[in-house]
Amino acid sequence: MSVWPVTPSLSTAEGTLISISIHVEPHYLESLLDALAQVSFPINPQIYHDAAMVYRYADGREESESITLVEFPAYTSWIDDVRSALEAYSFDTGCIRVTGMLDEIQCESHPEAAPAGAPYVSRHRVKRRPALA
Repeated sequence: MSVWPVTPSLSTAEGTLISISIHVEPHYLESLLDALAQVSFPINPQIYHDAAMVYRYADGREESESITLVEFPAYTSWIDDVRSALEAYSFDTGCIRVTGMLDEIQCESHPEAAPAGAPYVSRHRVKRRPALA
């Protein structure tokens, strides 16, 4: 018999530990960081300047676009504060992806379903694109 819980949890009184990933066009990075500076808790972001958003279409083809990713750990109770800060700086809150911290650690790619009416069927974020030969 194991003494470890079947499903480990990273929870506190502030909620479950999560990873927040925000994608922006590279020239909006400074505004994004200004927005995040307004939240009521400390953020130590990891910034990926060479990231990409990869879109998958129904016919199997993929297209990518260059983005900048800003990621940081947070608690679930902090999500609304992050969304409010982004809205105050006119960011679309659709740029936020929230993943459980254990899932983030264990899996590199997290496909996101397309919103209704989108021309693609899914998308995923690539933190570091391979260098061109």
